Amino acid sequence: MAAKEKSSTGQILAMGEVLVDFIVADGATALDSAETFSARSGGAPANASVAAARLGLASAFCGVVGDDPFGSRLQAELAREGVDTSRLRQSDEASTTIAFAWKDPGGDGHFWLLRGADALLSEADVATADISRLGALVVGSVALSAQPSRSAIERAVGLAHQSDIPVVFDVNLRPSLWTDPTNARPACEEVAQRSRLVKLSLDDASGLYGPHVTPDAAIETILGLGPSAVVLTDGERGCWFNSGSSVAFVPAFRVEAVEPTGAGDAFTAAIIARSLASGWAPLAADDVRYAAAAGALATTRPGAWDGLPNRAQLDEFLVRQ
Repeated sequence: MAAKEKSSTGQILAMGEVLVDFIVADGATALDSAETFSARSGGAPANASVAAARLGLASAFCGVVGDDPFGSRLQAELAREGVDTSRLRQSDEASTTIAFAWKDPGGDGHFWLLRGADALLSEADVATADISRLGALVVGSVALSAQPSRSAIERAVGLAHQSDIPVVFDVNLRPSLWTDPTNARPACEEVAQRSRLVKLSLDDASGLYGPHVTPDAAIETILGLGPSAVVLTDGERGCWFNSGSSVAFVPAFRVEAVEPTGAGDAFTAAIIARSLASGWAPLAADDVRYAAAAGALATTRPGAWDGLPNRAQLDEFLVRQ
């Protein structure tokens, strides 16, 4: 259930893909051996919008779904979570995007997206999104891998930057989505240049900068592009962030993890909540620890949304640690 208390700041608008995840439900660790799936609402920006609503933020979502049962389902479920869906458009030009999700033997999550209506996000959608009045804009890299959604995201980020609206770029690199994977780095770096905060995983960093990149090197490279804060996560192995002129480490919380989908998006929403509360002051270890706790709790239930904590649950969890 969404929290009733809402922040007095402008809306936190997540823009990009919303989709239906078909999550492997029979324990298979490879998609070609899976037989049973559970259908859940998902898509990284949509997950972040639900996570933000549960933390008491005024949350909204902008994207495109098909004019089909899945599209109607996603719109209804976002609304039930307290997310403003007035910028979510249904289109008859393509079906709602779907994705398959599974865990490998090491417990890391994998995704295979079948693109549909989410890629239809356009600059016309951005023009009516009221960017200049937001509290923050949240975008990811999936929308950058196709047109017209790439141009739409670039336009939205440009408008936010011009209006001094904080942009949070949550890199969710999916190499299989790019016709030429070498195009991912310049596309992501262009958005990072106009972002206030960039969040990525070690896998994302490896995809952008090579398999041997270290957390410190990835953070320093991205900071050089212009953002004031960079956070790099690595699941149960912990996370790193820029603290002054150095890189600091925050260990992960130990929980009984069930399924990792949505953990990174819970982390993103929580770090936004802390940044808003501090007036976007430099990140402190307590801010990152708060976000890490949200990400850990998200893994304790299946699906992207079921484990997303509300503020009371997150506070209670931290008290117990």
